[in-house]
Amino acid sequence: MVVVIVLGALAAVSLVAGAHWYLWRRLVRDTTSPGGLARRLGTVAVVVLPLLSVGAVVSGRSGMPFLAQQMLAWPGFLWLAALLYLLLALLVGEAVRPLLRRLLERRDASAGAEVPAGAETQAQAGAQAVARTPVGAGADTGPGSGPGAGTSPAAGSGTSPAAGPGTGISDGGSDPSEPPATASTASTASTAPDPAPDLAPSRRLFVSRVVGGAAATAALATVGYGTYGVLRGPRVKRVTVPLAKLPRGAHGFRIAVVSDIHLGPILGRGHTQRIVDTINSAQPDLIAVVGDLVDGSVQDLGPAAEPLAGLKARHGSFFVTGNHEYFSGADAWVDHVRELGLRPLENERVEIPGFDLAGVNDVAGESEGAGPDFAKALDDRDRARASVLLAHQPVVIDDAVRYGVDLQLSGHTHGGQLWPGNLLAGLANPTVAGLERYGDTQLYVSRGAGAWGPPVRVGAPSDITIVQLASRSA
Repeated sequence: MVVVIVLGALAAVSLVAGAHWYLWRRLVRDTTSPGGLARRLGTVAVVVLPLLSVGAVVSGRSGMPFLAQQMLAWPGFLWLAALLYLLLALLVGEAVRPLLRRLLERRDASAGAEVPAGAETQAQAGAQAVARTPVGAGADTGPGSGPGAGTSPAAGSGTSPAAGPGTGISDGGSDPSEPPATASTASTASTAPDPAPDLAPSRRLFVSRVVGGAAATAALATVGYGTYGVLRGPRVKRVTVPLAKLPRGAHGFRIAVVSDIHLGPILGRGHTQRIVDTINSAQPDLIAVVGDLVDGSVQDLGPAAEPLAGLKARHGSFFVTGNHEYFSGADAWVDHVRELGLRPLENERVEIPGFDLAGVNDVAGESEGAGPDFAKALDDRDRARASVLLAHQPVVIDDAVRYGVDLQLSGHTHGGQLWPGNLLAGLANPTVAGLERYGDTQLYVSRGAGAWGPPVRVGAPSDITIVQLASRSA
């Protein structure tokens, strides 16, 4: 078992290191100059940011002071979200990169086709200019060429200004018209631009900067919008669920379902107050808090949860544990929410006019001997009555079906929270979000009102759901 854990940890570290190396290569190495300030800063960021992310993840369970948790949480968790979307954007950029290079190559080839004609014109102009230039004006002879250099007969006859002692060009026995042409041709060859310069390095840099800049812009915009969606608070969603056994008198009964609030180093008292205000404005008949209220201890987060005391519903507010409560001291939190006016349902049931409301502990409680007990909560009830079950994780739906539950209300999945996380959530949960039927039992899964880890949601907006029960006899 230890070997498996070690191998898994090594695989995870290798994956993270590989992702950051790829990120550094595409966003830093390929877009900056060696030894430049931008490259140094980018390299430091790629090393420091993952360390902050590791600190943010482990700080909550390592007993680190809450202030330190808050200082690590914002940059560390936001970087995890940014890393995900930077990688996705860069992978898309890999497909765009060759297309952009090919486009630039064609443009350069079209421009290069016009260079020979221009080069010929430039050579002719150069020859004429050399022919008109006095001896010594353009030649690298210097003052030491002698006082008679400017009055040499060669100048008047078109003889090359480079002719003379030490030049290697004889001024006798040759056609007087040839030296100027020879000199001008040499001068043109040495000064004219290459008609087909190698533009590959600059082209690669341009492509890397365009793709990297676009990827960074898209990723940061996505994370920014997803963060705004979490911090503004959840929106109300309404769902009508018909129950065959629900009496006509309970038709239209409304349950406010809120899950996965995740109070912690990032989401605090203000987040709780927004949720309470939203629920109360909907005026539900009953409120169900379906687990994962907190990510921390009562000592650190008790004040953040206090606004829950302001929840108002005609038939009261109820609470069941989620898996995160067992990371934070479930017994202490059960006692604390009771003090705030919520009634915990720990494998128990209460009768509400028109139906039975039951609640079971989360499956994470099995490690503490306090897991879900469906027999205790549901075995002796009157099955002629409609029943609604509060259970944090959708995976217990098979037990709900076996005990004849009409409707199970759950959370836990966050709807995937960060796309494409919904695909992974679908591998571990029967339903990721929304209402589905399993035999005679219906399952509704809320996306949750908060966020775990990065305070970011993409493709899975947070919600508080008003579930309206409908009687088929109404």
